[in-house]
Amino acid sequence: MAEVKVFHDPKGQTLTIWFADPSQEYVCEETGEEVVLMKDRAGRVIGFEKLNFSVPDSESLRVALETASA
Repeated sequence: MAEVKVFHDPKGQTLTIWFADPSQEYVCEETGEEVVLMKDRAGRVIGFEKLNFSVPDSESLRVALETASA
């Protein structure tokens, strides 16, 4: 079963999503839209980070995942 890791840093105002093992990160690439792509040695995107991400204090951060049928 695949695992997705979601990290929210309210002080740093980042939201980081990993699709694979974070230790496999080899290089990061900024897209210019406040998004950083984390890639492995083969150049595959294994995660991304959204910069300047914040949630109003009165709201909680909820994550919903859906899988696409093959």
